[in-house]
Amino acid sequence: MRLRNLLVPSAVLASVGTFLYTRLKRRLPRPAFKVPTVKPDLASFDETMVSATWVGHSTVLIHWYGLKILTDPVFSKRIGVHVGPVTFGMKRHTAPALSIEEIGHVDVILLSHAHMDHFDHKSLKRLITRDTVVISAPGTSKLLRKYPSLQTLEMHPHDKLTLANGLHVQAIPVAHWGNRFPWDKHMGYNGYVLKYKGVRMLFAGDTAFTESFNGLANKEPIDLAFFPIGAYQPESFEEAHCTPEQAWTMFKQSGAKRFFPMHWDTFVLSYEPVEEPYERLVAAAKLERDQIVIKSHGESIRL
Repeated sequence: MRLRNLLVPSAVLASVGTFLYTRLKRRLPRPAFKVPTVKPDLASFDETMVSATWVGHSTVLIHWYGLKILTDPVFSKRIGVHVGPVTFGMKRHTAPALSIEEIGHVDVILLSHAHMDHFDHKSLKRLITRDTVVISAPGTSKLLRKYPSLQTLEMHPHDKLTLANGLHVQAIPVAHWGNRFPWDKHMGYNGYVLKYKGVRMLFAGDTAFTESFNGLANKEPIDLAFFPIGAYQPESFEEAHCTPEQAWTMFKQSGAKRFFPMHWDTFVLSYEPVEEPYERLVAAAKLERDQIVIKSHGESIRL
């Protein structure tokens, strides 16, 4: 009876969501499904180097002097509400550049917030082991209780911690929203600054324009910054998602050295053409476009 009580509202919510998305879909781009043409050579990444590979959307695989870190892992063909074996929601139009099996064991999973295009239960179920450290946003740790990780850490903006493996993590406030469902008003959202063995990275998660990143590299350099660049049309979406131009401005304000664009050309979440975000980003960067380090799914940057 309890299971039935849980499934009924989920099914109703899924039906309503599917109806609304169907109406929205009439104005959305309809790109053909594609498989990334770049295949990362994981065998070339060893404990002597630092690299970051774009798997798709906000999922980035970081090899960091022997540590393996995965951000907002989403590998499913469809994201949304899971009702038994069926998922009601959006299909991805670009396949992941790597499979979960190819990636193997992950030391740290970094979750920016609980939205379904960033926090995918089907992917997490296959990734999280007892030895995986999972870092998540305020109010989201209850979603991780069923997983075997021995260390699930919920961070609030401005919190700082150092893991047993030596990775230092600082949660950064961003401009977004965190509800997984309408009633999850207690769920928050983070960006993160990571530091390990003298290298620093900024993972902005999902954010509208904010001054939160200003001067982050003033005292210590930031070698690589991951910023979202898609899902900004119609204009009302800018309350939660930055435009490519705003992403570039936040990158410059942070003082980071290299820009790694993400959150585009994987799921159709908004009205802009799927290739437009990168084109606008390059136009905004002008003569500094060489600071943009990747363009396609599967590409990697080595530091």
